[in-house]
Amino acid sequence: MQRTNNMQHFVSSSAFALVMLLAAACGAPTGDGPGAPGNADHADTEAATHQAAIADGAQAARERLSASEGGRLVLRAIEAHGGLEAWYAAKTSSYTWEYANVGADLQFKTYLVADNRTRLVYHDFVSVGPYGAPDEVTGRMAWDGRHAWIWPASIEKINPRFWATTGYYFEQIPFVLADPGITYTLLPQEELGGRLHDMVRVGFEAGVGDAPDDTYTLYVDPESGLIRAIRYTVTFGRNVDPENPPSETLFTYEDLVTVDGLTVATHFQGYGFVDGARGAFKNEAWADSISFSRAFDPDQLAMPDGARVAPPPE
Repeated sequence: MQRTNNMQHFVSSSAFALVMLLAAACGAPTGDGPGAPGNADHADTEAATHQAAIADGAQAARERLSASEGGRLVLRAIEAHGGLEAWYAAKTSSYTWEYANVGADLQFKTYLVADNRTRLVYHDFVSVGPYGAPDEVTGRMAWDGRHAWIWPASIEKINPRFWATTGYYFEQIPFVLADPGITYTLLPQEELGGRLHDMVRVGFEAGVGDAPDDTYTLYVDPESGLIRAIRYTVTFGRNVDPENPPSETLFTYEDLVTVDGLTVATHFQGYGFVDGARGAFKNEAWADSISFSRAFDPDQLAMPDGARVAPPPE
């Protein structure tokens, strides 16, 4: 579930140019006031560079997705949820993410802010504890591009290497499925909720992320193009036997809202999936206070004293 490989941390050449332009502007004192001649020209140049970065990122993703039947179905879903241009224009994703797993006897809630281009993310904990009875807690968690850490270390049931980006990844499907290093396989239609849905299985090229053997199978509404559910596997920290593939979880995408031009789910319900049929209830998640325009504070990535760093899976 955790996707931290550099291929996933894609930044277009135009976006990189924008970063360098802004850095140079901030670091080069000129003595000019905010109303000085040339400032308007600089703002126009900055805006044009930003728009070019959006266009370049969207075009590159569209070319990747259009190269296969499965990719074209994912592209249709992305367009139904707001489109590539809206996604690449969204600098950040932020929301509260609450997750509850009955089998793991775990429930926690955080407020997370992620940089959509670098995939760096930090969380402030709201609560954590046993299923159905989490306690209020003060704590933090982050993926800073090098380390996945959690503070205080006494929050033992949360592995930050897995959880720092997992809620982000679930919430931002289908947009994150336009990343480089992804494979797409078109599948026959399957029934969900009494209706046939278009199907595509998404996988990852070797060496992409901490769990390249993960798969996501999308249920795409044939009329609207919206994602109604996914099936996923979790291979993080596990040796995958091709003769005995990992079990799947069916995860429904419900109560969709549109924020800043992007349509995302706010409620998810997970069930076992065995022999082509939905099984017992497993987990549930909720997203709230969603924004794609809040500022990202890089200072929040600084690891506090006493934090626990999670190593990558062996």
